[in-house]
Amino acid sequence: MTESERRAKIKSVIRVASGNFLEMYDFMVFGYYAAAIGRTFFPKNDNYAQLMFALMAFGAGYLMRPIGALVLGAYLDRRGRRIGLLVTLGLMSIGTLSIACTPGYAAIGLLAPLLVLLGRLVQGFSAGVELGGVSVYLAEIATPGRKGFYVSWQSASQQPAVILAALLGVWLNSTLSPAQMSAWGWRVPLWLGCLIIPVLFLIRKSLPETDEFAARKRRPSLSEVLSSLTANWRLVLLGLMLVTMTTVTFYTITAYTPTFGRTALHLAERDNLIVTLCVGISNFIWLPIMGSLSDRMGRIPLLITFTVLTLLTAYPALLWLAAAPSFSKLLAVELWLSFIFGSYNGAMVVYLAELMPVEVRASGFSLAYSLATAIFGGFTPAICTALIQQTGNKAMPGVWLSFAAACGLIATLVSMRRGVVAVRVNASATADATPA
Repeated sequence: MTESERRAKIKSVIRVASGNFLEMYDFMVFGYYAAAIGRTFFPKNDNYAQLMFALMAFGAGYLMRPIGALVLGAYLDRRGRRIGLLVTLGLMSIGTLSIACTPGYAAIGLLAPLLVLLGRLVQGFSAGVELGGVSVYLAEIATPGRKGFYVSWQSASQQPAVILAALLGVWLNSTLSPAQMSAWGWRVPLWLGCLIIPVLFLIRKSLPETDEFAARKRRPSLSEVLSSLTANWRLVLLGLMLVTMTTVTFYTITAYTPTFGRTALHLAERDNLIVTLCVGISNFIWLPIMGSLSDRMGRIPLLITFTVLTLLTAYPALLWLAAAPSFSKLLAVELWLSFIFGSYNGAMVVYLAELMPVEVRASGFSLAYSLATAIFGGFTPAICTALIQQTGNKAMPGVWLSFAAACGLIATLVSMRRGVVAVRVNASATADATPA
């Protein structure tokens, strides 16, 4: 590859990943400030009830993801990756603006939570295909033998959003009083997200179409996409189970960490956000490293290794933390889980792209990913909060992580046994994996 071709590839990766940044930034800000959002928009005096309302609104956005995956995924498979990713960015922007600008319950009553919920639903609809569209785009522009490394930047590009949201949280909590943070300080990161939107449109507007998609002579209609997805429902189900491990782990160590640290462990808000910041940095490091490693040793060994490690260590680690909570112990546990997440996801995302038939790659990938997020990942903060509340056991998030790991392990083993996909990856690889 020439230097100019290398630079063009890097620019394409940055352009396509820009929308990923906005999507994850919005979701992280909502998760970090769930307690303040609950107090602002929901009509209860009970703090637990307000928090649960906010976390359920956070999860409700994910219920729209499967619909977005079908509608927008079919659009990407028919009209192209470039135009589809511009549409998703526009929808994400609408959701961001609606949540940032809605007055509180004290000002407009029940209209406040309804507008917030609507904003979350629009965000969820657009996000239903954003991850799939970006992953498929990166897979189609990847150089031979480097697909795992290229596709890993789908997840890696989300981590600067985690880092920025956490940095803003640390700064705001150091600058403003708790009363100011509760009243309006939590809106500042959302307003900043609104200012970023025009920049992201300019970046993504120049995104070229992939050569692989442009070379296709025939593109499926919506009905054909739906028929193909129905025929390949087993692949979608396996994909859902694979993604469950990723999405539950990710939202546990990012969006849920500030709430978990504050409400369950009773640690300082600033310390919780510093831990989340370190997790974002750790994720950013591990994802491309392990994506590249999957190109050399294959996807399956990494998927099995890190699901088993989760089953063996997640609950004991959370039990150790809950016994005597501290900043250093929370940091150690979260960084261990970050290592597991980055290692598993670095291999899983490209593996999922390789599972799907080429004619419905965007819609199939997006549907599997969005279903897992809608059913399991998006409600992880609410589920963990409820489990702790009902059992009194602060280590219960470890049980939820173990369930997710079991799903990932079973899906990996089934895909091997049934010969669903054959992946031969080495430095001299010259062709994409083909579904059997």
